[in-house]
Amino acid sequence: MNSLALRRASSTGRALLALRCPAHRALSTQKDPQLGDYPALPDVSRATLPPTGWWDNQMRRNFGDTLHEKDEIFSMWGLDPPKIAPRTALFQFGVAASLFGSVMLFAYAATPEKLAVSRSYPYDGLVKELGGLEENKALSHEIEVDE
Repeated sequence: MNSLALRRASSTGRALLALRCPAHRALSTQKDPQLGDYPALPDVSRATLPPTGWWDNQMRRNFGDTLHEKDEIFSMWGLDPPKIAPRTALFQFGVAASLFGSVMLFAYAATPEKLAVSRSYPYDGLVKELGGLEENKALSHEIEVDE
């Protein structure tokens, strides 16, 4: 079960590897000289494997399986593989943002003008009559003092 699932997942991984740029493909296919005779396992996330039929169902591993060189990345605790391609996700985000912007632009354009004029008050906006502080005056030019 383990080798069959890894083979199946690695075949789809090869198809995804072909979509990458040539420089990235060349760097990712080179064998690390420090590994020696350590087996080169396919770069497959454990999250893409079937959830049942393993000795350790949580980590999706069988007892005695060889760990991947990058086990921290491809284990169940690593990043989840994306469900859709990044280009598709960016396109969908752009469509959603443009729809939101067009609705907001329509709402702004469809809002009618105010039917009333804003009220203006004499004596610096009634600061003295309402008991406001002198720092909060709207546009005061002179301070009137009651005697």
